[in-house]
Amino acid sequence: MLACSQLGRVLPPPASRFLLADVSLELARGEVIAVVGPSGSGKSTLLRLLNRLDEPTNGTVLLNGTDVRTLPPRELRRRVGIVMQRAYLFPGTVAENVIFGPRQHGRMIPSTEIDDLLTHVGLSGFATRDVLTLSGGEAQRVAIMRALVNNPEVLLLDEPTSALDDAARLGVQSLLESLIRERHLTCVWVTHSIEQARVMADKVLALESGRVSAYGSAAEVLRA
Repeated sequence: MLACSQLGRVLPPPASRFLLADVSLELARGEVIAVVGPSGSGKSTLLRLLNRLDEPTNGTVLLNGTDVRTLPPRELRRRVGIVMQRAYLFPGTVAENVIFGPRQHGRMIPSTEIDDLLTHVGLSGFATRDVLTLSGGEAQRVAIMRALVNNPEVLLLDEPTSALDDAARLGVQSLLESLIRERHLTCVWVTHSIEQARVMADKVLALESGRVSAYGSAAEVLRA
């Protein structure tokens, strides 16, 4: 379970304005919550606070009842994975990117398993490809598998399809939909698309100017 209570983030002086204020939510295992709202409403800030890429100035984030501030950052980011809007891959091959996380924890993945993982995301035969040769959709698929190979308890998705063309966007969304269902993933999905939220989410959190404007089931919030 992932929960946050009265979570907020204020910029330090001289800016001294809040980016996010008094956000509370609870997410059970296997649930997907979509975070919606206009640009600048605090959606990406919320994701960054959930796995401590930024630190809150108030509030608490709990992962299965444990305050995430007590967890070593490497452990936290294995347990709470993130896929960004653009696939920030490391220089090298597709396989080197996929095995990066497990290597940090001393776990080696045989090449046959890497091939199986890549086949699962539609990238059969891509293990030795240089990441510089990948299309946007292919790179995002690698980024998704790089996050999932750590078996995270929660997956954070920061508009993972918004930088793609229509064909790649639909392909990546379909892939995520099947992976979420198959692996019973717990996800926080930031999106600008109300239709995407309607299709993918159990709950919806709507933000406006850094504050919660609506929170509840997808049917209730999106109907309103």
